[in-house]
Amino acid sequence: MDANDVEITETKRGYDGFFGLDRYVLRHRLYEGGWSKPMSREVLERGHAVAVVLFDPDLDSFVLIEQFRIGAYAAGWNPWLIEIVAGIIDKGESPEAVALRESLEETGCEALDPVFLCRFLASSGCTSETVEVFAARVDASNAGGIHGLDHEDEDIRVLVVPSDEVWEWLDSNKINNSAAIIGLEKFRARQQELITFWGRAPSENG
Repeated sequence: MDANDVEITETKRGYDGFFGLDRYVLRHRLYEGGWSKPMSREVLERGHAVAVVLFDPDLDSFVLIEQFRIGAYAAGWNPWLIEIVAGIIDKGESPEAVALRESLEETGCEALDPVFLCRFLASSGCTSETVEVFAARVDASNAGGIHGLDHEDEDIRVLVVPSDEVWEWLDSNKINNSAAIIGLEKFRARQQELITFWGRAPSENG
């Protein structure tokens, strides 16, 4: 089945702020034939995002970030999460441009030679948001400190972590948010391929 097997009878904006909330009334075809009863579903609209796995092949280390997340707090989890760089795509921006911009804003590192890893639905039961994930090469030798934009109330701590320790954090669930888990696992599956590519790829620094 596909989108042609969904019938929308009403769409209404329920909330319009930093995020939007739309209410759909719909029905869809059933696996055993026929149509479902009409149902109501809410969809959070927040745009689409880009995430970036930043890796220094010379140091064999990742540049990660740590910041406060209200969703984790509301879930009863430690609200300071270890993440990969990420940000929302602004109108007219390419995903690659977002990857470069957010890397500089959130870590102070210039992302070089970005490589597409995957694109996924952030939480398909409640939002239309997709996340496009890249890996990029960085020089992490001077990375660290506190970064972020004041007008977005960002307070971001930069971490430079050896790859072995990152895999331990990932496998022990110390890294526990979807973009970081998916991005890092995709990176782990292609690590040697990426290192080989970056070894021969041109960069802005020559």
